[in-house]
Amino acid sequence: MKISFSPSVYEHAAALLGMTPWEVSRDAELIRKAHSKAYQIYQHTPIVVGIDIYNIEAEAYGCRVERPAGNGIPAIIKGIFDSIKETQALNPFNPKTDGRIMAIIEAGKKIASDFPKADVKVPVSGPFSIAVSLRGMTGILEDIAYYPEEVFNFLMALVDNQIEFCKAVIGEGLDIAFFESAASPPLLSPRLFKEVELPALKKAMKGVEDVVMHPIPCIIGGDTEPILEDILSTGTGYIICPASTETNQVKFMQKLHQQSDVKVRINMNPKIVASGSKADIIDEVDRILDLAAGKQNVLLGTGAVPYETPIENILFIKNYVND
Repeated sequence: MKISFSPSVYEHAAALLGMTPWEVSRDAELIRKAHSKAYQIYQHTPIVVGIDIYNIEAEAYGCRVERPAGNGIPAIIKGIFDSIKETQALNPFNPKTDGRIMAIIEAGKKIASDFPKADVKVPVSGPFSIAVSLRGMTGILEDIAYYPEEVFNFLMALVDNQIEFCKAVIGEGLDIAFFESAASPPLLSPRLFKEVELPALKKAMKGVEDVVMHPIPCIIGGDTEPILEDILSTGTGYIICPASTETNQVKFMQKLHQQSDVKVRINMNPKIVASGSKADIIDEVDRILDLAAGKQNVLLGTGAVPYETPIENILFIKNYVND
């Protein structure tokens, strides 16, 4: 069968410039150069304009992104709220002035101008992923146990702010990709995903869809097979089947069998992408082709391409798939 190849290039774009993810992530022109070079080499779709894609909104709210050692991915180590009650004072960020948001938007606009046939998207985080950065994973999980109503209100406030962020992105002529991997098992149980996350996720997806006027991708990594029906209930038109190291891909694809209108990207094992031999890569691609057999709207994905991945590995995958 024929399948399209869709690598996910974030921090790997920095490697193409011979720079660290930290260096590139802090500068709009370097972001543009890095993702432009990646597109010139790989001709991939979509181009998601970002390096540390889950930090953007939390930094705009006031979190500090820490500089990692070497080629590590920048991360937020500590949130800005020490209790769930403090989140009631959450103020919306201004996408035009706060954090690096305008730097990413400006980089995206230049890329879209330089490559008019490219599908350029700005990464937008889901409410739970932002809540984890602002409150900390341990903190938000404790809050769910003891203060579920306050967590619900917190997530809904974050949704409202994200919709305004999306309006700013669309107003600049760019599209959106929606990411919410912090909410998936094993970080949240399937029950808590349904009870705590799903109402906010549905509101976010519907609100963003109303802004962009089409169904948007809902990218959730982790062990998503147990929550697949809930993810599909958001109305998304594009999901991922995470790598076999994260979820049961066979069960995932069996559940999806009747959902032919939803596009699904099946991710390869990232270790094979980064350091596998040609034989390893061929075996992995063939395995995914078997999973995709008989289904429409299936893509082959990499997950986030590791920083150190050799260019020739990505090109080999692309050429093998095309052939």
